[in-house]
Amino acid sequence: MNTPNDRRSGLATTRAHSARVYDYILGGKDHFPVDVEAGDAMCRHWPALPVHMRENRRFMHRAARFLAEERGVRQFLDIGTGLPTSPNLHEIVQEVAPESHVVYVDNDPIVLAHARALLQSSPEGATAYVDADMHDPGAILDSPDFRELIDLNRPVGLMVIGIMHFILPPDDRRLIKRLLDPLPSGSYLAMTIGTADFAPEEVNRVAEEYRRQNMRMELRDLATTTSFFDGLELQEPGVTQVHTWRPGPEQEGIEGRDIAMYGAVARKP
Repeated sequence: MNTPNDRRSGLATTRAHSARVYDYILGGKDHFPVDVEAGDAMCRHWPALPVHMRENRRFMHRAARFLAEERGVRQFLDIGTGLPTSPNLHEIVQEVAPESHVVYVDNDPIVLAHARALLQSSPEGATAYVDADMHDPGAILDSPDFRELIDLNRPVGLMVIGIMHFILPPDDRRLIKRLLDPLPSGSYLAMTIGTADFAPEEVNRVAEEYRRQNMRMELRDLATTTSFFDGLELQEPGVTQVHTWRPGPEQEGIEGRDIAMYGAVARKP
């Protein structure tokens, strides 16, 4: 998902972009020299950054599988898709239930090009890509693809992964509420939120590097993060660092100070 500055500039190859920096640090191929420069600077500030980013992605995998397998969700809205990195959300949920529908949302030209080429649904299900900004929920909810693929009489899994630290107050809570309001009872919010609670010196240096690259960032403590789920029913184990939310074998040996992201899944009553 782009920051507001990215949205105005379109495909700005002379300015680092959050999705492309993420792609570079995780070993992808879809980035420019400016993203490499920014990513290298961030990793010098905090060498654990690649571990942190991988665990954020793995949280999405586990949360999506939990919703599909254990909660029977068959419709998903993924805000801030980022660059497609297999397995993607639709691959996870359609492995469980091939008939699942997934609507991806982002607003970066590179993401758009890759998404349309690579996000192929199972024959029984459906995927769509909406070119829209989280700052304009109406453009998402009123889009033809959303209206065609998402039945608002059935539960929806709203995935907001790795984007909220780029959404600044006071817009943050309003935007989440606007996306949740039309979803029916029994829907779920899966969200990760950046924090400096565990390695404050290093993580704040990374945040400052993002700001230097014109990507403003807001890190939040546990109490603030938990408040985003007010009025919802948190699923066990509640709000935790992402690597400790229903962990699997891949999470063995990961140090808490290497993870700067809280995550949780909550049900809309």
